[in-house]
Amino acid sequence: MKTSNPVLARLGQAAERERAAGYAPAGPYGQPGYPQQYPGAGYPAAPGYPAAPPTVTPMSLDDVVVKTVLLLGILGASAAAAWVLVPDALVGVAWIGAAVVGLVLGMIISFSRMANPALVVTYAVVEGVFVGMVSKAFESLYDGIVLQATTATFGVFFLMAMLYKARVIRATPKFVRGMIAVMVGLFAVMLVNLVLALFGIETGLRDGSPLAIGFSLVCIVVASLSFVLSFHEVEEGIRMGLPQRYSWVAAFGILVSLVWLYIEILRLLSYFQGDD
Repeated sequence: MKTSNPVLARLGQAAERERAAGYAPAGPYGQPGYPQQYPGAGYPAAPGYPAAPPTVTPMSLDDVVVKTVLLLGILGASAAAAWVLVPDALVGVAWIGAAVVGLVLGMIISFSRMANPALVVTYAVVEGVFVGMVSKAFESLYDGIVLQATTATFGVFFLMAMLYKARVIRATPKFVRGMIAVMVGLFAVMLVNLVLALFGIETGLRDGSPLAIGFSLVCIVVASLSFVLSFHEVEEGIRMGLPQRYSWVAAFGILVSLVWLYIEILRLLSYFQGDD
């Protein structure tokens, strides 16, 4: 099955290579596929014939759900540990360090052709430190804001899941291409804004002004809609028969959207907290 998503296209090519090595699609009732029948399957290979290749189990929705919950648990534990163990004087350093490392790991995972569970788990640990430091900084300024942001984040996630399941929002090829373009554009704007801020140049995108509020609202809407892309990737990945380990990649996509949405909601709520 062809897809307009470049990441899925690469994963699909990897799945095709594995199927060419002997994997057959799942049966009509969802049972795992079986390798092609080779002479000597189950017995010592006869002269001139290759041995039967190993069975490759396709991923399922349950696989993605389990991996997502696991990654969220790792992220939460890492965030809590960083909150408790990192001294207040080092919050800023840990915040920036985790953000940079997380960005590098995220790009490697996104553009890699292979699913690497260890790399995805490492990303969850690093992002946990980042989220923990950001949360600690905001909570020290605005009591209760972390709980509010967390509640709102998961509320939006479950709302988008229901809307997608009801087909109220569809991941059409045009929608996918538009979302990817918008997300790349937003990422570029945020990166430029960060670089300018390091040189003391303020753009007004993150200072609590009406422009900053508007920009955060745009980011929240786009981050929310990015769940549609993640759900679509899961759905198509299952249809394409991607191997089970690619559920880590699907879970990674959901985790990225959750972290992005949480940070943007946290930032937006801070704009309305006042200077108490």
